[in-house]
Amino acid sequence: MLQDIERYLACPHCAQALTRHDRSLRCPAGHSFDLAKQGYVSLLAGDAHTGTGDTAEMVAARADFLAAGHYRPIAEALAEAAAVAGASDGLVADLGAGTGHYLAHVLDALPGTVGAALDISKFALRRAAKAHPRIGAVVCDAWRPLPLRDASAELMLNVFAPRNGPEIRRVLRPGGTLLLVSPTARHLRELVGALGLLSVDEEKQRRIDEKLGPYLEPAGRREVEFTLRLGPQDVRTVVGMGPSAWHTDPERLAAALAELPEPVEVTASVTVAAYRR
Repeated sequence: MLQDIERYLACPHCAQALTRHDRSLRCPAGHSFDLAKQGYVSLLAGDAHTGTGDTAEMVAARADFLAAGHYRPIAEALAEAAAVAGASDGLVADLGAGTGHYLAHVLDALPGTVGAALDISKFALRRAAKAHPRIGAVVCDAWRPLPLRDASAELMLNVFAPRNGPEIRRVLRPGGTLLLVSPTARHLRELVGALGLLSVDEEKQRRIDEKLGPYLEPAGRREVEFTLRLGPQDVRTVVGMGPSAWHTDPERLAAALAELPEPVEVTASVTVAAYRR
């Protein structure tokens, strides 16, 4: 619930602490933020643009795909890495949390923690707010100062989401860990060519390391790779829930889908990397 993480939140305008006043959060400078009836709070600055957030259709597709268990090995690997990181209490902040699916798995593995689901999509956070009893959901922009207090998080998650190195370092406690999940070049490779989806280049992990290098130290990684057996609707869902949803022509996609075998075997391949402040 939101009240579980209120002590970690900071005003997006002045960075001061926020406290509850009836159905709003306020800082000492008088900035006020109403709590949405769906259980989340928006801590976006007034001039923020939300056009890059996942749409209601994308969020629904992701929720269906994850609920079917297709990416369970990724969630389990992330929970295992969280247990190894040793975050036994305090705050777990998920930057780009989406529906809260992965954060919920981590919180189950770390019963002494609470979770902050951070995302720019209110459609995603409506679901994240209900994904686990210890999740508080906050609308924010990953590329701006995060509405969390300095050194407030014991652990941060980043799963298929934007990364803001300076802010991740600021929010992590000294010795805290970032767990980052990113696709390898083999991820969904059977669909990339057949359906004209966005591909992942071979240098992605190197570029991530370079961008995070000034702020965090690498602390180990593992690859998680497995085979999915997807029917036509599953394929439509996995396309609709990711970045390719913004770039795929529906008619062309339908024609390409008709050419795929039923079911189609698809490679899921990601890196789970740890970085430490």
